[in-house]
Amino acid sequence: MNWIFIGSMIVALLIGGGSAFFAYHTRKIKPRAFTQFIKERPDTISLKVQRNDEVLVAQQENLMLPLASTAKMVIAVEYAKQAASGNINPDEVISLSTLEPFYFKRTDGGAHEAWLKEINRQDPVTLSQVAEGMMHYSSNANSDYLMHKLGLDRINAGLEETGLTDHEPIFPFVAALAVPYILTTEQNLTLEGANAEIRDMSKEEYRNMTIMIMERWLDQPCTDQEKQQILKCLTAPAQKNWSDHLTRSNAKTYTDFMEKLNSKTFFSKKVHSHLDPLLEPLMESPKNREWLRHTGQKGGSTPHVLTFSLYATDLKDNRTEISFFADGLELLEQIRLSKSMNDFQKAILRDEDFRTHITEKLSQKH
Repeated sequence: MNWIFIGSMIVALLIGGGSAFFAYHTRKIKPRAFTQFIKERPDTISLKVQRNDEVLVAQQENLMLPLASTAKMVIAVEYAKQAASGNINPDEVISLSTLEPFYFKRTDGGAHEAWLKEINRQDPVTLSQVAEGMMHYSSNANSDYLMHKLGLDRINAGLEETGLTDHEPIFPFVAALAVPYILTTEQNLTLEGANAEIRDMSKEEYRNMTIMIMERWLDQPCTDQEKQQILKCLTAPAQKNWSDHLTRSNAKTYTDFMEKLNSKTFFSKKVHSHLDPLLEPLMESPKNREWLRHTGQKGGSTPHVLTFSLYATDLKDNRTEISFFADGLELLEQIRLSKSMNDFQKAILRDEDFRTHITEKLSQKH
């Protein structure tokens, strides 16, 4: 889940002679430096790490923060449950034009286009391929379509059924982008006034408006011209509003969720037969199969937000669950942490010395 103005800001930096500055301030950092960054941000980072049922780190584990695309794991679970029950058919044929109302160019970091390239732009596709596009590539268009297909009521009812009690309701990612445009055209507000209105909206008002927009698009899709007008309204303040209104949860809730997924017993084998292909593409790598029994994860980002939740069981049956949610990041910090995230995850999973380090460094006593 990426943003329109990230690319333009980076290009401006490079054209303006800032390439060395950009490279320096977005370089990868080592896992111990990553840990130090977490320690210095106790008010804006929620982290929980547990291994074999032992909590290693619980920093601000109850702090509610935006999930970004990590929330798509909830949609994936509902998809798998409905596929297992026969309520939906994973082999159902879906025309790409069905997804078009939910696709806005340059709003997802190229995720949807990358998925289309992977499937060689075949048309039609199957429902299971749409779900893979949501999880493997983080296509927001596919996510919003699946919210409609599966039913938002069912997706949100699944939160309680799965024990995700500290979790705000899921609502459309893409339709939310149009809120400023709707307010300017239908309530005759200036863009500045629309952004102020959005900041003052209750969570429920905002969610209901995004659902109304999604339902409208299903009956009357946006024209290309309307999409361009919507994009013009997505100024930096509008995008900050969008990020701030994203569904929130915390590291404790998601680490408990990861523990359920890691156990392979909370959901039935039939559900896992549909769910694991969505959550565990890393297991397609022969190198990962040399040391992992299974692993699954999902991450998300905006210029201000970086999140991920991960579960893994290695071939020695060590079980690890991690959830990391950060908000209030500067753009260059977000890019640097994104580049460094994989090494941080692997260090927790594979390096006992690092696990000791992070436990000591982030202990409440230190």
